[in-house]
Amino acid sequence: MKPDDVKARPKDAAETATPSAVVLLSGGLDSATAAAWATSKSYRLSALSIDYGQRHRCELDASRAVAQALGISDHVVLPIDLAAFGGSALVDPSTPVPKDRSDADIGHGIPVTYVPARNTVFLSLALAMAETRGAGAIVLGVNAIDYSGYPDCRPEFLAAFGEVARLGTKAGVEGRPIELVAPLVKLSKAEIIRLGLSLGLDYGLTTSCYDPDSRGRPCGRCDSCLLRAAGFAAVGATDPRASL
Repeated sequence: MKPDDVKARPKDAAETATPSAVVLLSGGLDSATAAAWATSKSYRLSALSIDYGQRHRCELDASRAVAQALGISDHVVLPIDLAAFGGSALVDPSTPVPKDRSDADIGHGIPVTYVPARNTVFLSLALAMAETRGAGAIVLGVNAIDYSGYPDCRPEFLAAFGEVARLGTKAGVEGRPIELVAPLVKLSKAEIIRLGLSLGLDYGLTTSCYDPDSRGRPCGRCDSCLLRAAGFAAVGATDPRASL
């Protein structure tokens, strides 16, 4: 399936040839690819990154590097302390990040790296930013194929939030609903990497590790590192982060 095929609402042919959008940019492989894809489709992008108390805060530096590389000058890094709630290994240093799990284990159940309601919170903030910017879309890099069982990465969640955006915003009530554009949602990790490489994206700017060391070097053993490594291996490409 081509990335262009996957959208919450198909664009009307009469819409502007240079639409504007807010991209949720974590600094990870998927969000960077989604941003590169949107740039290739001539979206005028603003970017939103969330400093939510994550243990892998080096991803915020990666988000800045990706935004700069893609020419996104309107980039907001917003602090919101989800660590105050806890409930996830990504915001609670006392909870170990799972390591060396098999493909079967990664694909089964919801892991402790799930951050409660994270994408609901992030999309709500992106929706607010989109309204203030007059943007017609939110672009995000969620993926429902090679992922770790997170319920807020599924197409049905995106469809439901699209209704929230339509019903709960001034833009939606006035007939200008802000669409959710998820170009990667039905792609495998290998297909995502292949897409990014075709767009000239420098994956050396991105980081995927849930438990990097103090210098931001990936552990190579968490679920996210393993999925990333498998994706690069499947396309026969070298991950520029792997040798750090």
